[in-house]
Amino acid sequence: MEKNKLLLYLNEGRLEAGCDEAGRGCLAGPVFAAAVILPANFENDLLDDSKKLSEKQRYSLRPIIEEQALAFAVGIVDNVEIDQINILNASFLAMHRAIDQLALIPEHLLIDGNRFKAYPKISHTCIVEGDGKFLSIAAASILAKTYRDDYMDILHAEFPHYGWLTNKGYPTLQHRKAIWEIGITSYHRKTFGHNDDQYRFDF
Repeated sequence: MEKNKLLLYLNEGRLEAGCDEAGRGCLAGPVFAAAVILPANFENDLLDDSKKLSEKQRYSLRPIIEEQALAFAVGIVDNVEIDQINILNASFLAMHRAIDQLALIPEHLLIDGNRFKAYPKISHTCIVEGDGKFLSIAAASILAKTYRDDYMDILHAEFPHYGWLTNKGYPTLQHRKAIWEIGITSYHRKTFGHNDDQYRFDF
C-alpha cells in the first residue's frame, strides 16, 4: 500500500486541531462538524478525505481516530438554526461547538475550506481541500460524516419515503420526488444559499 502523503501538522510543535463539517449541501437534517487533535506520532496509511473512502473504510477508521486522538468532539446545528442563520454560518457554528467540547485547548485550528469565523483566542488557517492534505482535518471529516450518517439513518426509520438511508438528506432524485409528492418534514431546511444572499425555497 502506498504510504499516506497527508501531513500531520502545519506548525511543528503546536497543538493543532483539524476541523471539518458534513451535510452542508443537504435538503434535510443538521450540519455536523468535528474537531480532532492527533498525537505527534500518529500514523495511518488509510486515513484520507472521507469522500475518497468507502462507507466501510470510514466506519473502520472512526474507532481508531477516537482511541488514538488526544482529543475529539462533534458539534451539531439543526435545520431550524440553519434556516435562521444560513448554512455558511451554521457550518462555522457547528465547528465552534465541536471546539468548545474538546478536552484539550488547541493552539491553532486547521479549517477545511476558504472561510471561517474566528474562534475566540485561537488562531486558525483555512485550507482549501484540507481534508485531502492534513491528517487531522481528514480525521474530522470522517467523524463528522459518520456521526451525521448515523443520525440520518435514525431519521430514515421515521420517514422512509425520502431515502435518507442512502442519500443522507442530499438532493437525489428520490429525495426531491418524495418532497414533490408528500411534502416536507420538520427536519427539512427551508432556506438555501451559502452567503448573505440566502433565499427561501418553496417546496
